[in-house]
Amino acid sequence: MATQEASRSVVTEASGSYADLAYERIRDRLIMLDIRPGEPINDGKLAAEIGVGRTPVREALKHLERDHLVVSFPRRGTFATAIDVTELSSISDLRQHLEPFAARRAAENALPQVREELRAKAAEVRGLDALGDDRNTLMRFDTSVHRLIYRATGNPHLEDVLIRYDNLATRIWCLVMDRLPDLAHHITEHADLLDAIADGDADRAEQLARDHVAGFESEIRKVL
Repeated sequence: MATQEASRSVVTEASGSYADLAYERIRDRLIMLDIRPGEPINDGKLAAEIGVGRTPVREALKHLERDHLVVSFPRRGTFATAIDVTELSSISDLRQHLEPFAARRAAENALPQVREELRAKAAEVRGLDALGDDRNTLMRFDTSVHRLIYRATGNPHLEDVLIRYDNLATRIWCLVMDRLPDLAHHITEHADLLDAIADGDADRAEQLARDHVAGFESEIRKVL
């Protein structure tokens, strides 16, 4: 009996892990527009590509629907959500409050080992030329910077909300990035922010984050 219960526990844990893996892989494809807005989602194809079963993929898609990255229609299937650039103001309005707050909390709360990660990431940002000029690579790097800052807050609920809105903002960014003249500069701005958080300078971190979000919206509006 105990053996059967342990076996069920392992299966459940593995299924959860596979669903998490599927969620992360599909989310990244949706954010980077590898799955284009409005494109139908083929769960069988995704399962084969990721190397998991259909059940974890379907669980992942339910989570992604809550994130507003996919939408399901009865008898029609599941699709990547369209990108509505008119939502930019609403998304930016939230991020102008949340991102500075997160930067302050990260500066106040980051653990010592996380502060070392922040300093290392700042050094990577300053050496951005090593990444070349591939825009998808640059955008994935930008996403990794934001994820690190959110994790540094030490607040998983705040981190979850921040990731959700950063995902939506990044989709808009990817939609127009070919028309942006200096994508690398937008990312190198993070170096000072990362240093401020690592140094525990909450006031400076908060202001730099606020300026960054405002600059993001301004750059997008120039090309829309």
